[in-house]
Amino acid sequence: MSLSDRLSASGPMPRSLLLADHLPADQIRARFRASRDRTERAHWQVIMLKSQGRTLDDIAAATGYTPNWASTLIRRYNDGGPDALRDRRHDHPGAPAMLTPEQQADLDTALATGRAPDDGPWTGPKVARWIEHVTGREHVHDQRGWEWLVRLGFSAQTPRPAHDKANAAAQAAFKK
Repeated sequence: MSLSDRLSASGPMPRSLLLADHLPADQIRARFRASRDRTERAHWQVIMLKSQGRTLDDIAAATGYTPNWASTLIRRYNDGGPDALRDRRHDHPGAPAMLTPEQQADLDTALATGRAPDDGPWTGPKVARWIEHVTGREHVHDQRGWEWLVRLGFSAQTPRPAHDKANAAAQAAFKK
């Protein structure tokens, strides 16, 4: 089977990707130049280059994007207009907090007492076990406990241990 037979059997050839006329070329260029967000600026650059009649391969070479991503941005602009080019990563709120504000206050109060439930100093793993107990979660990684210690401004200030053979008189004389 020849190439032309295979192409006609697979359906029509994709048509050239055209740019919708949401904005004139000079306003597209102005938006490109005025954009302060790096990602949004790169998106506007794709649209600007397409408005100048550049091919997807040329746009990809100029921007560092793939031709597929450049065509996705052009379709996004065609469908949604200028507002569709914003950096969508800013729309993701992230994961919900592990502790509610009330639980955070309880943890802050527990840390303020200075002693963990085992009567020792608070550590990341101990806070993680506390979070497991309070929230009912199966496993809270020790690192999450440390992050909560830092988030709540806790700093374990403990004196350095004294050496067994230290001479108290010599140390006192040295301090003078």
